[in-house]
Amino acid sequence: MAMYTSHPVSALPAAPPRETTGHLLLRAWCVFVLVLALGGVGVVNAIGPTATGVVVVAAGIVSAVVWIVVRPPVAVRRLPWLAFAYVAWAGASVAWSAWPAASVLTWLLLALTTFQGLFIGAVLAWRDVVRAVASAAKWIVGLSLLFELAVSLFVRGPLLPGFVLPVGRMDPIVYWSRDNLFDGGRIQGIFGNANLLGAAMLVAIIVFAIRIAAGAPRRSLLIGWIVLAAFLFVRAGSATTVIAAGFVALVLATVLVMRTARRPGERTRWYVLYALIGLGGGAVLWLGRDGVFGILGRGGDLTGREGIWTDVLARADQHPLVGWGFSTPWIASEPLIDGWIVDHGQTVVQAHSMWLDVYLQLGGVGVVLLALVFLAYVWRSWFFAVDRPRWDLRADRPYSPLTLLPTLIGGLLVVQGLTESAPLLLWGWMFVVLFGSKIKQSPLVGVGPAEQSIAIERGELQRSGS
Repeated sequence: MAMYTSHPVSALPAAPPRETTGHLLLRAWCVFVLVLALGGVGVVNAIGPTATGVVVVAAGIVSAVVWIVVRPPVAVRRLPWLAFAYVAWAGASVAWSAWPAASVLTWLLLALTTFQGLFIGAVLAWRDVVRAVASAAKWIVGLSLLFELAVSLFVRGPLLPGFVLPVGRMDPIVYWSRDNLFDGGRIQGIFGNANLLGAAMLVAIIVFAIRIAAGAPRRSLLIGWIVLAAFLFVRAGSATTVIAAGFVALVLATVLVMRTARRPGERTRWYVLYALIGLGGGAVLWLGRDGVFGILGRGGDLTGREGIWTDVLARADQHPLVGWGFSTPWIASEPLIDGWIVDHGQTVVQAHSMWLDVYLQLGGVGVVLLALVFLAYVWRSWFFAVDRPRWDLRADRPYSPLTLLPTLIGGLLVVQGLTESAPLLLWGWMFVVLFGSKIKQSPLVGVGPAEQSIAIERGELQRSGS
């Protein structure tokens, strides 16, 4: 006969899995490293280059210790060896460098940035990488807005780096903040440079939107962050980042269309169409640059860049194979740099094109290595975004919005690199290494040894036998 009991047969209720304290601290540290990379120029403006150098080196040492303690699984064969080759060639250039001290100093920065990119990719799973980038972007957005607001409310005038008040009227190019928040002029945020602010805000908009698409909690707050980042993006008034934003939108549209392909060869038509649109748009933009940049409030010579490019090419052609020696950025105190190219009374410290910059510093060999690095990055990030996740016979798994981040950032860096040297250092180079190595180590979100072992630390999976 039937028996009744008050004892349930199901498992006892339990609290949902929670992230371990160690993993929370680990992600917090990665957020700090990303803030240091995204806002590195602002840190230099605030505390000076020497103190910033100490912070960067100390951060590298801490990350190395954490790596040894955590011991994340890393497949040696899947490391970004092309990026390592570029870093090695840059280091070798010290042997023939025309500015050896600058080469050693800036190469150390390059090596630390490369290591930090590898570190974040190794110790965080894909979901945590995107969350960390979003958290770092929030800090940059918030600090930039608060900085400009504080200058306008309390300083009520321009401010020089180091929180120094200018004596008399100076060229606006030297100001950290121009106090333009309430007068409609271009603002520069913590970077002291509107172009850098615009690029960082575009990164913020991209990662916030991806977090919303991925179903992140508190989406209304993320929408608010997008509004703030968009406000700073518009007020930065950077022509380069406006064009980059258009290109990123084109890349996004292309990826989403490619994901709808159902039959072999269906993507080919879309590739041809978008290639024609991209090449045609680029040709129109270049040939009609006077009108386009006029609309954006810039001169047809790209704000003096064509003159800089001419001077850089003339010097680079003297050592076309191996270059003059690595120095990214240029050190203004070096005799061969000081007073060489002057803009608004200040020595220019970049070629305003990452390709010309590398040609000057590392010659044709460096250009080839860098081209291979970016080609490999764009190739892997593209198929990471457009290919459906699959590791068995099942072919209907949904796409993850997280896979969009590397390819959209790649689109931004490719366009930015045409008129800026920023992709060669700080967050530009870190993202190339971080996303490039992460795609090779974990080509599927949440799948594979690295992703699974990190998920255990997050509390999402139970250890075997426990």
